[in-house]
This record gives sequence, structure tokens and C-alpha cells, in this order.
Amino acid sequence: MATIGYAAMLAQFEPREVLGYCELAEQHGFSGVMAADHFQPWVPQQGQAAFVWNVLSAAGERTTGDLGTGVTAPTFRYHPAVVAQASATLAAMYPGRHWLGVGSGEAINEHVVAPYWPEAPERINRMFEAVDIIHKLFSSSLAGKDHKHAGEFYKLESTRLWTMPEVAPEILVATAGPVTARRAGRNADGLITLGAPVDKIAVLLARFAAGAREAGKDAAAMPKVVQLHQSWAETDEEAMANAVLEWPNGGMRFPQSDIRSPFELAQIAKMVRPEDFEGRMVVSADPDLHRAEIQRYLDLGFDRIYLHNVGRNQREWIETFGRDVLPALTR
Repeated sequence: MATIGYAAMLAQFEPREVLGYCELAEQHGFSGVMAADHFQPWVPQQGQAAFVWNVLSAAGERTTGDLGTGVTAPTFRYHPAVVAQASATLAAMYPGRHWLGVGSGEAINEHVVAPYWPEAPERINRMFEAVDIIHKLFSSSLAGKDHKHAGEFYKLESTRLWTMPEVAPEILVATAGPVTARRAGRNADGLITLGAPVDKIAVLLARFAAGAREAGKDAAAMPKVVQLHQSWAETDEEAMANAVLEWPNGGMRFPQSDIRSPFELAQIAKMVRPEDFEGRMVVSADPDLHRAEIQRYLDLGFDRIYLHNVGRNQREWIETFGRDVLPALTR
């Protein structure tokens, strides 16, 4: 079977409910859990924003699969050293199960503490400096040495992580652009992206591989992860209603990284129409249409796929996909 994980939406469900779905997903064949680090939901309708590190720790006790942040931003709300400590501790608690997914951040989460919100190029540069700090904290701590840093965006006094796993977590960088994908190949351990047209994904993977080669790494051996948003329900009408109500951001054909408030996004969401989801995510009651979309990404070479069903019908979706979709997928 292919490696298909469960994308736990902490913006939609309170943490105890999420943990129940994580357990149920594993019982029905899902391989692990990805959870995003949000301070606020995208829209008020989603209604939650639990702290990802608490939830992943609890999920580790209740499940046996992998555990990853999809994604956290080690750039504004946190200093990179804090993210390194959180990740190292989770990996020490659950050896061989945790991976660290990082991104450049979104204002809806990060601007709650940031003194200003820079343009995308600076946010990306901040992220890669943070990745460098985390990598070096991991490696120096495993070697029993301190690390210090004085860069463009961050400073770190000489220190180490005193709680470490035997093997450092892999650091996966989230990107939807070719330039960042190439830098990820050079500077990270793997890649995370979202579902997109085949030609765009092919360019991302090619640039990631090129960056890996420049750093003397084998891209084929590096993890490549994709998160797929989808809407399944017992009828097409219900599936579309769930998409429009619960995940209108999936129908917005513009970047949302500069939006600062769920209430601001809710005003924009009033303009989202069913046709806006066309080509962006599968909205259907037919499990086979969803299976074909997932298989497409496996065929493109992704190692792990994490699925997010945007509706509240998580139990029915997990049971249906565990029975009708996951067993039919192939690597």
C-alpha cells in the first residue's frame, strides 16, 4: 500500500475530537498524522486553533505512525531555537516517528506578535536562516557541543539542546514556488507542497532535485510530501456545501499569506462560488474520483500524502476511504 496519512485540522476541531480522529484514521489504514501550526483559524466558521505541539504529543501516545508539523513557521511567533527544542523533544519521546515541517509563515498566525509583516522574499530568507540554525543545533547537540549564531535575522548565544533523540528529525521545507524548491533541495532534508496542476508540480520536483544535486545529495532518497485538500460526502451537493462553508479558502485563487484576520477572510469568502473549486480540489461523493487524484501524486513520485477532508463528516470519510480508497492505491 501507498503511504497515506491523516491531515488533522486543528483549525476545525477541538483537540480531544481531533485525537479521536487520529486514532480512528490509524485503525482504518492511515499511516500517520500531519497537523498545521495555526494561532487562528482561516475563517471563524472553522472555530478552533489548538497548539500543535500539545496535540502531536498526545497523538503520539494514542497512535503508532509518523507525526509531523504541516507546517510550523520558526520565524516570528517562535525563535528557531524554540522550534528546535520542541521538535527534538517530540522526537525523543517518539523515536523514529517525528518529522519537522517548516514554512515561511502567514500573517493570520505570525502577525499576532510580529512588529511588522515583510514581503515574501524576506519571509523566505528568514525561514532558510531558521532552518540553518535548527539543523546546526541538532547536529551540534548530538555531538555534545554548543552552537552560536549571529545572522541577518536571528542571534543565538552559545548553547545546545539538552534533550535529543538518537537521530535528529528530518526538516522538510514547504514551498509552492520553484526558487524556494531549489533552495529546499540544497538546504533541507525534504519537501512539502500542496496539490497543484501536474506541470507546476513537475517543475517543483525538478528544481528540488537540482538543488539537492548542487549540495551533493540524492533527491530520490529525500522525502517528498504533499497535502491534498478534498471534499467527500454522501452526495455531491453535500460535498460542495461543505467546501463552500468550511474551506472557502480552497476556492480562493490568490495567495492568502498577507491576510491578518479570520473575519477579514470571511468577508472575502462571501464571493467564493462552487465553480471556484474546479481544478483546485476534488469535490465529489465518488470515492473513485478521489482515488484517481491521490494516485496521480503517487505516480509523480511523492513518498507520503496527507489527506484533509474539509467537511465535519470526518468519521464517515475515514471509514469510507479506509475501505474503498486506500487499499486501491499503489506505489
